[in-house]
Amino acid sequence: MRDAYHEELDSIGEGLVEMARLVGSAIGRATTAILDADLKLAEAVIAADEKVDDLQRDLEARAIALLARQQPVATDLRIVVTSLRMSADLERSGDLAQHVAKLSRLRFPETAVPRDLHATILEMGQLAQRLMAKAAEVIITKDVDLALQLEQDDDAMDMLHRTLFQHLMDDRWKHGIETAVDVTLLGRYYERFADHAVSVAKRVVYLVTGEHADEIASSSTAVEGA
Repeated sequence: MRDAYHEELDSIGEGLVEMARLVGSAIGRATTAILDADLKLAEAVIAADEKVDDLQRDLEARAIALLARQQPVATDLRIVVTSLRMSADLERSGDLAQHVAKLSRLRFPETAVPRDLHATILEMGQLAQRLMAKAAEVIITKDVDLALQLEQDDDAMDMLHRTLFQHLMDDRWKHGIETAVDVTLLGRYYERFADHAVSVAKRVVYLVTGEHADEIASSSTAVEGA
């Protein structure tokens, strides 16, 4: 019974990794769709989100069943509860990738992104994909140091987000209000996607150590300053 129980715990972890990989791929493909005005690819990203939703529902059902049957305590309880929270982060990440694809579909056959912002949006999409790939690696390896690095990596996304706003606030902006709204939404989608990747990594830190990532970071800063 205990072997089956731990196999079920492991399978929940595998489900989280699959979700992370799917949403990472989705944000990459959605970025291509919106920059290339690729309607077929946008539709594929939108349709594929259903698989992420199905995985999230399945994982949630299995986690709740484990809680009911096994009544886990200590570390095992932390694994189950934290996994539920991570699955919610990943499901929301999939929704954000879908939002990017839906915006691409809405503006087809035009592109929602002005040519002079293509490089910035491409970089945001690539960074979002890398952050989620690293979050998947953290789930697999339970590497606390790697998990803590994600928050620093996210600083680059915040900088790109600020770059978009600088363009929007520039007196030389010539692309109109509708495009300004589209770019504002896109920036928010990528920023929130990155935030969810960081959140997943932080939850792994808690799963492994029983401490919150912010507490560990604060302790490290205090030691360095002593």
